[in-house]
Amino acid sequence: MSVLEELPVAVIGAGPVGLAAAAHLHERGLPFVVLEAGETAGAAVRQWGHVRVFSPWRYDLDAAARRLLDEAGWVAPDPDALPTGAELVTGYLQPLAELPQLKPHLRYGARVEAISRLGLDRLRTAGREQAPFLIRLADGQELLARAVVDASGTWGTPNVLGASGLPAHGERAVTPFLEHALPDVLGVDRERFAGRHTLVVGAGHSAANTLLSLAELAAAAPGTEVTWAIRSASPGRTYGGGDADALPARGALGARLREHVEAGRITLLTAFSVHALTPDHGRVAVVVRHADGGEESVVVDRIVAATGFRPDHSITAELRLDLDPVMGATRALAPLIDPNEHSCGTVPPHGVDELAHPEAGYYAVGMKSYGRAPTFLMATGYEQVRSVVAALAGDWDAARDVQLDLPETGVCNSNPADSAASDGCCGPAPTAEPGSRGLATGISGGLLSTPLHLVSLDAAPSGCCGS
Repeated sequence: MSVLEELPVAVIGAGPVGLAAAAHLHERGLPFVVLEAGETAGAAVRQWGHVRVFSPWRYDLDAAARRLLDEAGWVAPDPDALPTGAELVTGYLQPLAELPQLKPHLRYGARVEAISRLGLDRLRTAGREQAPFLIRLADGQELLARAVVDASGTWGTPNVLGASGLPAHGERAVTPFLEHALPDVLGVDRERFAGRHTLVVGAGHSAANTLLSLAELAAAAPGTEVTWAIRSASPGRTYGGGDADALPARGALGARLREHVEAGRITLLTAFSVHALTPDHGRVAVVVRHADGGEESVVVDRIVAATGFRPDHSITAELRLDLDPVMGATRALAPLIDPNEHSCGTVPPHGVDELAHPEAGYYAVGMKSYGRAPTFLMATGYEQVRSVVAALAGDWDAARDVQLDLPETGVCNSNPADSAASDGCCGPAPTAEPGSRGLATGISGGLLSTPLHLVSLDAAPSGCCGS
């Protein structure tokens, strides 16, 4: 065994995909270390703990992780139940992280600041593949690794509010007025929204979920105002197919959102591209610049930026990555996940070959591997790490035997209007227990805010999207 092979594989992130990678590495007998910036497993998931995922438990569990848990006498949840983020952590991620096979290898509060090759910058080629990776942490500590599996996700790098992909003028200065996507409007964050005017920016389904929660809050808290701003000329994509939607619950909630807008409970602003943000006597003025050069503004108390996420590749600046110029994924993976062509259920199985970079031994997996595509599934990430770990173990037959069993429901389509007539992943939903369900979202798959006691249906989706 070479000195390089004696080093651990460094897994960045102790979320669902990172811990799955650890489970597979354990099964393969490969040394590993998991570096988690937070203080607990699933730290990012905990931040949207009030949100319920669309994918039932059967699609939220990695096979290797499940084997380890079963051996420890773990009591599995109902495979058809839909967990919240908090339930995902307490019922799965935390028990997995506490297993003696994984726990000694997890390091919390270990934020990765940079990754390079020992003694080599990005320009140096000779001996590169034989040099270990050098990982520098934010506290100055450094460690060496034979390979890096980057499952750090995108939750910490939301898209900006400004048009053209650039921050709006003054965006950083009004940070105290800004909210991350999916705030817990009806729970711990209630006081920040009750009796205030909130602007929700975004046409995706995380925006829709927040709007529905705000509308419910407005009915209970006098003085609560809700304004919804989208860049397009029509909210049709967010409304979905209504009664014609292949997923009745999604269509019903889309219809409910439309009802709030048409009744005036939510004020809709279309063709709204944020140009500037300015503090205004304890509030914030949001300036819109139109194509003809004209401007208008709205003054609000809070802004929810439901504008999606993007990967942060700054820690790999000294590595040789080959990223698609549009998606920010590998060039091989980008056309397979393009949301203009694919829903999450139509993304073909893919593994180590599609995830590989010119920098041998570095793999971005999970949500980060998808770049800016909003169609990622937990199940997809689990198959990614199974394939990557098999390759690291030298089992290339297993690494290239990529398979993915996804449910044939349409919760994963990034454009609900498109799914209404689909016969594939976005076809009719199976019958399930009555209940309220949210809209699919680009935030780590399909999420719905809870509680949203708006609709009770005889058929509800048990869909595939998850973080």
